[in-house]
Amino acid sequence: MAGNLIARSIHDLSAGAWFGGSLMGAIGLNGATGDAKDPAERTRLSSLGWKKWAPVQTSAFAAHIVSGLAVIWENKERMAKQDGVTRLSIYKTVVTLAGAAVTLYAGMAGKKVDELAGQGASGATEPRPGASSELQSAQKQLKMLQWAIPVFAGWVIVLGAKHGEMQRPGNVAKGLAR
Repeated sequence: MAGNLIARSIHDLSAGAWFGGSLMGAIGLNGATGDAKDPAERTRLSSLGWKKWAPVQTSAFAAHIVSGLAVIWENKERMAKQDGVTRLSIYKTVVTLAGAAVTLYAGMAGKKVDELAGQGASGATEPRPGASSELQSAQKQLKMLQWAIPVFAGWVIVLGAKHGEMQRPGNVAKGLAR
């Protein structure tokens, strides 16, 4: 029981870190760096902040996957017997993996923006007039991706809450009766 509590806690906390960190970066970090006086500093400082966050986010995501496997293992009997639990688990896994892919792609777009930071920008993800089409494209992609990440992470958290609701005694009984 204590092992499941620890695994579930890590699973929820790591999803929270993915959600909160990505949202803070898109709003706080990018917003603050957009106020830098030097246009070249706007993308450079944002890139530095995201680079500092990347190992934490990667660790949180790895912990989320490992703890998720532990939770699945602990609940394998319920998954086999209670209607809808396996289906929701598969759905949540697909959403998690899609969010991971979006997060990885955002990192690649961010690397491109960082490489071209010397051109300057209106903001971390806002191109300035006269910037190369390569920088403009990378910034536009990054802006969209950085807003998609908290959507996926939030979706994972909501699906986790749904899993929790399915464990209420009345819902377990309904799921076993089917």
